[in-house]
Amino acid sequence: MVPTMCKESAVTGASGDGEHYSWLIRELCALLVTIISPTPRQARGIARSAPSPGVSPAAAASMLLGASMALMLCGSVTFAIGFLLMPWVAGVTLLFGFVGAVSALSAAYKDATRGRVSSPTSPASLNSDKTSS
Repeated sequence: MVPTMCKESAVTGASGDGEHYSWLIRELCALLVTIISPTPRQARGIARSAPSPGVSPAAAASMLLGASMALMLCGSVTFAIGFLLMPWVAGVTLLFGFVGAVSALSAAYKDATRGRVSSPTSPASLNSDKTSS
């Protein structure tokens, strides 16, 4: 069913993947609702000739249990990865902070020492004052 939709969207020139993905999500939701929806009750006098297309409540519960287990497993793996990487992130942040502080202090020291070198009592500034007056 999905490959035919891809062909149809290529032929009709549907713009972007967003429409295709939203269509897929709608189809998956409709399929899930069709599978999980309760079967309509039949009258007492009519015998069943074909099995109903719905799923029993036990099968629906098992499906939802499997989905929740998969989500818990993925969440646990994500948490473990984050827990292992957090010290590295904190270390890099502290390193960049330390380098920034050293750089700021170095720039402040250079500005302070540059001010002392070009003081007005230097011989060069005295000579420039004599020529201008």
